[in-house]
Amino acid sequence: MDWMSMPPMAALRAFAAFAESGNVVQAGAALNVSHAAISQQLRALEGHLGTALLDRSGRALALTAEGAHLARALQLGFGAIQAALQEISQAGAARPLHITCTPMFATHWLMPRLPGFQAENPGFELVLDPVGGIVELKPGGVDIALRYGNGNWPGLEAEMLLASPIAVIAAPELLDGRQVASPADLLDYPWLEELGTSEASHWLQMHGVQEALRGPRTQMPGNLLMQAVYAGQGVAVTVRHFVEADLASGRLVELFNEADGRGYHIATRQGVLRPEARKFIAWLRRERDAG
Repeated sequence: MDWMSMPPMAALRAFAAFAESGNVVQAGAALNVSHAAISQQLRALEGHLGTALLDRSGRALALTAEGAHLARALQLGFGAIQAALQEISQAGAARPLHITCTPMFATHWLMPRLPGFQAENPGFELVLDPVGGIVELKPGGVDIALRYGNGNWPGLEAEMLLASPIAVIAAPELLDGRQVASPADLLDYPWLEELGTSEASHWLQMHGVQEALRGPRTQMPGNLLMQAVYAGQGVAVTVRHFVEADLASGRLVELFNEADGRGYHIATRQGVLRPEARKFIAWLRRERDAG
């Protein structure tokens, strides 16, 4: 189809509105424009096509044979467009909102607040996918990722939800009074990691420690990780916000702190979001601002 030869859509809409009502005033009211604007669009359409669509010889405007032919085509065309838009809208509304985040974030931040959202929005369908690895956001798939980092992810819009540095933590019983002065001092300790991540190696490499861990490394779901840390089974890297109370009480010890401006972000694909996604993000912002 040669789109360059198509008349302006505004002119086609004006003609379709006139053909449906038979009156320029009513057509203008239907499109929320003046009747003069309708008349101008009708003449522009005739000029574009080089043929008369309206018979102006009588007291009232009437469609010519060519005008009636175009009116029937537009009625079918706009009807098909409206039906397709309705089907797409209904399909999107019928699909649950899909959210991904780490098990740690789900356990410590999202799940305690989620009943409030559900109480405000009964019948709202939600799929919460807590995984340790990064999930790609594709059309028809994950709508929102609550992702930790600096927010610089190509192709995504990111907004800070929870700012918090990374902390390296352990139970006092694991340290048993030994001093940890540098990251290299942690190579002989057992390390605990959330399943699907590699925080231990990544953190050590960032601090210039190229040697491999000499102690054991254990990966486990995020909801089990903190229980193992509390029990003194290993050192772990975590978001400081989730353990601030434990650090204050002495239940855990903070060995290192990385205040580098990172945090959990609301990450979405670029472009227009589904109404359900906009509603959930608005709720996340209110929860963030409430502290």
